[in-house]
Amino acid sequence: MSLRQTIKQLPFIKSHPLFRSFSSSSSHQDPYSLLKDPIDICTSIWVKSFSSPSNFVFSNLTGFLSKLDLWALAYQRSCAHVTGKFPPRNAIPSHALHCLLSLQTAVVHNRFKWNDKAHQILRSPNDKPSTKLVSKRKLSAMMESNDPCFQDRVVQEMLLVVLEPFFEARFSRKSHAFRPGRNAHTVIRTIRSNFAGYLWFLRGDLSEILDYIDADVVIGCVEKVVRDKKVLNLIKNALRLPVRIREMGNSGEESRKKKKRKSTKKKILNENEPKPDPYWLRTFFDFAPEEAAKIPTYGYCGILSPLLANVCLNELDQMMEQKIVDFFRPNKLDSIWKHSIDDGCHNPSWPEFVPSSGKEKTRKMEYIRYGGHFLIGVRGRREDAVQIRKEIIEFCERKFGIRLDNSKIDIEHITRGIQFLDHIICRRVIYPTLRYTGSGGKIVSEKGVGTLLSVTACLQQCIRQFRRLKFVKGDKDPEPLPCTPMLYSGQAHTNAQMNKFLETMADWYQYADNRKKVVGFCAYVIRSSLAKLYAARYRLKSRAKVYKIASRDLSRPLRENSNNSAPEYSDLLRMGLVDAIEGVQFAHMSSIPTCDYTPFPRNWIPDHEQVLHEYIRLQDPKFFCDLHRSIKRQGLSLPQDEISEIVWDYKTLGIRRYQSSGENELNNGLQKV
Repeated sequence: MSLRQTIKQLPFIKSHPLFRSFSSSSSHQDPYSLLKDPIDICTSIWVKSFSSPSNFVFSNLTGFLSKLDLWALAYQRSCAHVTGKFPPRNAIPSHALHCLLSLQTAVVHNRFKWNDKAHQILRSPNDKPSTKLVSKRKLSAMMESNDPCFQDRVVQEMLLVVLEPFFEARFSRKSHAFRPGRNAHTVIRTIRSNFAGYLWFLRGDLSEILDYIDADVVIGCVEKVVRDKKVLNLIKNALRLPVRIREMGNSGEESRKKKKRKSTKKKILNENEPKPDPYWLRTFFDFAPEEAAKIPTYGYCGILSPLLANVCLNELDQMMEQKIVDFFRPNKLDSIWKHSIDDGCHNPSWPEFVPSSGKEKTRKMEYIRYGGHFLIGVRGRREDAVQIRKEIIEFCERKFGIRLDNSKIDIEHITRGIQFLDHIICRRVIYPTLRYTGSGGKIVSEKGVGTLLSVTACLQQCIRQFRRLKFVKGDKDPEPLPCTPMLYSGQAHTNAQMNKFLETMADWYQYADNRKKVVGFCAYVIRSSLAKLYAARYRLKSRAKVYKIASRDLSRPLRENSNNSAPEYSDLLRMGLVDAIEGVQFAHMSSIPTCDYTPFPRNWIPDHEQVLHEYIRLQDPKFFCDLHRSIKRQGLSLPQDEISEIVWDYKTLGIRRYQSSGENELNNGLQKV
């Protein structure tokens, strides 16, 4: 009797709903015949979401959940997260596709359960196939572990692929976190371009929403766009995380013993197991600002949690957009904003002449949000900022059920500097020379008083992060410490790691006014830390001797004294026995790039959204009719047609037959001369 017939005769397995779905799908459907191109399906979802009205509600998404192409894409993404490699579609094994069909059937027919580790339909590619029975001890340890289930990750990826386009089309342009095409750099550039001329700033912290929020609030926000019952039930069940009651007693002593045992054991990674991040990347992650350090996690939602957090906080964004319109009060005496909100120049090089507030100035407000932190600029009195803070606190308590105190929303003046994403927003007083034509046609020159918006990197915060990572000690005059984690690495590998870290730091502070200063300080700390490390490793006793042998950028090889018995470094390099040593970057101030002052459009949108809007316009036949009429009315022709006519005329006649009126006038003028 075969193994399949034996399993089918087992009563408790044959009656299980997951087995019924697996057997039906595997016997009647060939998964390879159902695979097509997922790009077409994803494109149709994005086009459908962006072409629909903003108040449209999508009530049927089951058709997308039934597409095996999307499930295969979700499986590929999950494998890339687990193994570190993105498998091609033809490399997905047959049994994995059959399991995907069973998982799809379980989700569509409401039989899927989150964190069901005892009955896993789809397993991780790293899991070894087990033919033996699992002991009760291993089973209880597996059930109580906090490791996420692989099939849960696949379902989360599937929901993210389906739901993200519908919400992205309705999100506010004021939010920049956990969204494709937007990041912390777009926040800094938006602040540089749109926040000039504001006097009072409100810096709010709503990170409590990222930690915990009521499931009914999340579902209420999701139902404004999506009302598919199956999708809503999946999200509801994922948001409700069961509370585990652990036995009290000697749990503290047991945890200490486990920690001691784990610390003594050295972990050996498998071939398919993803390798840990390199040292330079882990070091840069530790430099993450406060606003970007926290990622929301709701129950079993996993990677779906950031999207749900943006769905809830979008209510605040919409409220603030309406507040901006209501708060605006133009003034004709203002030098920048006179008529509309988008009026005037928002270039940071344009001086704002003081005073920045008063009766003769326009009352205006600006808002931006990154994750659970937001920044509001108010051009007006401090009482206006206090009123806005009060309205935000009332809104959060009414909408999200979270009570905020005044310490969560600080009101700060521009002269004191506002720290946001590890950058300091302040203003610089300048005295430009104003030249104008006075009475009698004479040019009058006089000194004016103006202010410029300044966005600089916070050097003190950078020093604190270096001190926390044990790169420096001290505060006012920090002294570098040796980079002990790279003690057993070669000089070439160590320099390469630190060069990648410095390149990433230079890119992070790309839009800071003091980019040269802060990157130069980071390069000094890293270079001195490596010099102390090499002095201890090669017994050179001081940094000066290291710099004398290895030069200022540490690019020359350092070796212990061995009576000149070792071959030269150049010979070893030529034979390929050693790696080439690259010098530590930014050893000189001239090699550090300057700040990027490229102007940022006020109503900027990412490239993929621009392409979507253009594609939707091209799908409209009315747009083509209007374009054709305008071309006929103006007598325009395509450039390709003109070029082909010119080539044909020169081939047949040797001269161009048709010339424009401007060219005829030019030729007549040349003939007269």
